[in-house]
Amino acid sequence: MSELLEQLAQRQAPLERILMVCLGNICRSPSAEGVLRAALTRHGLDQVVTVDSCGTSDWHVGGQPDSRAIAHAAKRGHDISALRARQLCEQDFHDFDLILVMDDANLADTRALAARSNSGDQALIGRLLDLLPTPLPALAAGSREVPDPYTGGPDAFERVLDLIDVACEALIAALPAATTARARS
Repeated sequence: MSELLEQLAQRQAPLERILMVCLGNICRSPSAEGVLRAALTRHGLDQVVTVDSCGTSDWHVGGQPDSRAIAHAAKRGHDISALRARQLCEQDFHDFDLILVMDDANLADTRALAARSNSGDQALIGRLLDLLPTPLPALAAGSREVPDPYTGGPDAFERVLDLIDVACEALIAALPAATTARARS
C-alpha cells in the first residue's frame, strides 16, 4: 500500500476539497478534474467534495484546456471547456485537503512550494497514480506518472484519460469514512 493510501486510510476528517496539478493546467489536470467530478457525481459525493485543478507553471494562466483534451474528454461525457488554467499558489495548501499531481517533477515543485508556505494545516500531497495498488501495464515498470499527452497524438490523450479514470475510481474507494458519511446525512 502506498504512503498516500495509508494516510487516507488513517484520516479521521472528511476530504472536502481536492486539487489536481500538472505542469500547465491544460491537459492532464483539467482532464482529471472533469473525470473526478463525474465520478463523485456517480457515487453521490458531488455535494460534499469539490474539485479544482491548476499547474505548477504560469504558461497558460487564464486559458482554456488544450483543444485535444477538451475533445477527448467530451467523447467520454466530460465537459472541461469552461475550465481556465491557473497556477498553484501557497493558499492552495490551506484551501485543499488533498493535492494530487500528475508526475514526479510536479510533485517536487508542489512539495517545494508547500515547504515555503509555512502552513500549519498542510494538505496531503501525492501523485494521482499513487492511489493504484500496482503499476498499470500501460506504464513503464514502477512508474507512477500520468504521461503528458501534449506532444502526442489522439492515443496519448485516450491513454491519459484511461489512467485518470482508474485512479479516480481508486480515490473514491479510498475516501475516508467521514467523507462518505457526510454524503449519506
